[in-house]
Amino acid sequence: MLETVKSLKESKKFKSIKKDLVKQLELMGANTPTFLSQVDTYMSMWITQELLIADIEDRGTYIEYDNGGGQSGTRKNDSVADQIKVNGQMQKVLDALGIRSSTLINDDDDEL
Repeated sequence: MLETVKSLKESKKFKSIKKDLVKQLELMGANTPTFLSQVDTYMSMWITQELLIADIEDRGTYIEYDNGGGQSGTRKNDSVADQIKVNGQMQKVLDALGIRSSTLINDDDDEL
């Protein structure tokens, strides 16, 4: 079953990732409205990515089609290519915020 946007926004994982990103900005002294808005953009893309991943897990990388005109078969699931694109955009947002994996906090109290 595919998750909903609402359930993803309320998830522990969503809240933990957003909290970590805001914490990173605070540590860099960059927790301004402009950068915090970019965190919201990132989290929106995170939701999209999670939905795409769920679709791929649910329907697979190839899906059956029937165009109603007597043609049927399988085709690539568009979610695969879309997920790759969204992931790339997410990385660009992190780059724009100056957040790299080497700057991430390793806090044993926070779970991802």
